[in-house]
Amino acid sequence: MSALHIPSRPGSRILDLAAYLPEQVLTNDELAALYPDWPAEKILDKTGIGVRHVAAPGQTAGDLAYEAARNLFAQGQVAPAHVDFIILCTQAPDYVLPTTACVLQHRLGIATSAGAFDINLGCSGFVYGLSVAKGLVETGAARCVLLLTADTYSRYIHPQDKSVRTLFGDGAAATAIVADDGAPSIGPFVFGTDGSGAGNLIVPAGGFRRPGDADSAVERTDGSGNVRTDEHLYMNGAEVMAFSLREVPKAVDALLDKAGRTKDDIGLFVLHQANKFMLEALRKRLKVPEEKLPVCVRDWGNTVSSSIPLALIGLRNAGRLPAGTTTMLVGFGVGYSWAACLVNF
Repeated sequence: MSALHIPSRPGSRILDLAAYLPEQVLTNDELAALYPDWPAEKILDKTGIGVRHVAAPGQTAGDLAYEAARNLFAQGQVAPAHVDFIILCTQAPDYVLPTTACVLQHRLGIATSAGAFDINLGCSGFVYGLSVAKGLVETGAARCVLLLTADTYSRYIHPQDKSVRTLFGDGAAATAIVADDGAPSIGPFVFGTDGSGAGNLIVPAGGFRRPGDADSAVERTDGSGNVRTDEHLYMNGAEVMAFSLREVPKAVDALLDKAGRTKDDIGLFVLHQANKFMLEALRKRLKVPEEKLPVCVRDWGNTVSSSIPLALIGLRNAGRLPAGTTTMLVGFGVGYSWAACLVNF
């Protein structure tokens, strides 16, 4: 095993990425059998999603993150011995406590001198995690950060709620961020938060604000025929769409201004992969060519914090992420929370 070269005053870069998707899948044909007014072709046309991967019974977000990290190590560019900090972004931790990142340190055989913590963020989480990793590396606090993103939103979704079950899939990604001799290839960043929208994408009950009880477990049917309890995921799709169309273009413009760049300087705009309908609406609002704003949801759906790294892996494997590509990453969603950054590959 070769040692990583660590410069004295480092920048930072993404060294490698890998992913893991559960074996079980949920197809559009299966969903159409549950929702007769939504045929498989309509689901694909509206969402762009063909299948979603679903965690097996007993399989946790920590398990998905573990497998993604193992896949990363198997690619040969980074090994457990190189890692000196672990960040796990998830909204489905294995335990209330301890921190799942600490459990993963032991499972992955990473040194006890490594730092580890969890971040509770959703669709913006990968970009936030990159910003933390960059800070750790460029201040000398860490040399190789393992950024893990993993979620099992399927656990929060009622089987008869087509408004969200058609969209979300489970999955995980592992990203190695390391020190680099050259100029920093990650950043700058812009961030945003608007907690007034928290109730538009929420699991209302089951936490300490409102513990689960008999009332929270009562099934209710909304005006569109979707069934859920207050212990399930609720999404106000119209409000989330309005938020995204309002804030994402402003974040893109703010980042371009901060970086002294124009849209023509950006090779790819890789946004949180919510669904095809939202991404196409954002592309039109941003006025960028179709080939510069990819839609990568067909084979796994909306995987929350893993949607951006999964898209990057898919683009890399398809030869659409060549060296030197300046890419804008934009995460946005639950919170409301959003963040954007530039990355040079």
